[in-house]
Amino acid sequence: MQGLIITFFMLFFASFCSCNARLLDVVSSKTIFNVMEYGAVGDGVTDDSQAFLKAWNGACGKSDSVGTIEVPFGKTFLLKPLLFNGPCKFSKVYFKLEGNIVAPNSTEAWTTSEDKTRWIEFIKVNGLVMNGSGQIDGQGSIWWKICKNDSCQRPKALSFKNCTNLSLSGIHHINSAKGHISINKCVQIRIRNLTITAPENSPNTDGIDISESNDIVVQNCTIATGDDCIAMNEGTSNINITTVNCGPGHGISIGSLGKNGNFATVKDVYVNNCSFFGTTNGLRIKTFPNGNGYVKNITYNQIRFYNTRNPIIIDEKYKDIEQVKGFEIIGLRYNDVSGSSATSVAIDLGCDSGEGCIDVIMDKVNLTSVSPNDKVTASCNKVKGQETSVSPDVSCLTKKLSLY
Repeated sequence: MQGLIITFFMLFFASFCSCNARLLDVVSSKTIFNVMEYGAVGDGVTDDSQAFLKAWNGACGKSDSVGTIEVPFGKTFLLKPLLFNGPCKFSKVYFKLEGNIVAPNSTEAWTTSEDKTRWIEFIKVNGLVMNGSGQIDGQGSIWWKICKNDSCQRPKALSFKNCTNLSLSGIHHINSAKGHISINKCVQIRIRNLTITAPENSPNTDGIDISESNDIVVQNCTIATGDDCIAMNEGTSNINITTVNCGPGHGISIGSLGKNGNFATVKDVYVNNCSFFGTTNGLRIKTFPNGNGYVKNITYNQIRFYNTRNPIIIDEKYKDIEQVKGFEIIGLRYNDVSGSSATSVAIDLGCDSGEGCIDVIMDKVNLTSVSPNDKVTASCNKVKGQETSVSPDVSCLTKKLSLY
């Protein structure tokens, strides 16, 4: 009898362990983390922040395979200020956004936030792939009415800091309170096929801000906002911007650099096959006169302007502060640039600091006025370089006959 009892318990224990082992196998093999399974409602009113964090922790915690966060189509998810922390246990994690994400329609959600300059932020994540046909809506209009100047803190919609091997594609970004996408201290970033929009009069709503980052590709994007379509700030290098439609907005800008007298650098930037529609500026470099540093090896190729106020501009007196040090600007290439200027000065090279701008090459540049009866001019100061087939003529540059 005692032997039968022992045998029964041994069989029961073995069966229990087997069932739990199978259960653990099912849990560990889970790769899809749908936010609805973690308590999200998706009605655009209920706070779904915690559900997103739980789904993130599940996907980021996968150590044996790729985890995927799913945000389903047809739902709208309200998220309060949210931080997605890495590093994740696997070398890649997917964030598939098919539904919509909206910010709170009140600034009160940020009253208890430690950082009022961010809404959704990813930190120290390697191999994040964020894509889908969904939308991220910053509901910026509530901020634009009460908080218009630079000193007033407003949250950027989507921020990435200390991330590597990041891929963003497909998503529609609208109406951020401030900048839409911020890239800071990141490496190996690929941004493709995005649409970013905000009203033309919305303050500081940059499309993509890049700082202290390198190896960045921005490709096939449409950006129409109230500020720079793309801004490359201090510490950026090896940036490739291709096939971007910009406008309205303030153009594709390097800077502003050297604020508060800081040392800043930007180098190795290639802007290719981009078009500007009704923008305030086109290709702009802007520096504070009391800062110092350098801008080196910048190439603009196959650029088209349509009713652009300042198609080509270098402004080394940004904010009109008294000059103290100054920036080196070395190695600028403008090739196959054409289109219409909405102002009489189509080319304005205000190289006012230090040695000015050195090694500036313009080749096949043809800018005309939007008014058929008007002509455009070029202004330049302290510029050294060459021009070939350039209209309007840039007096600072040495004329070189075209070989064609």
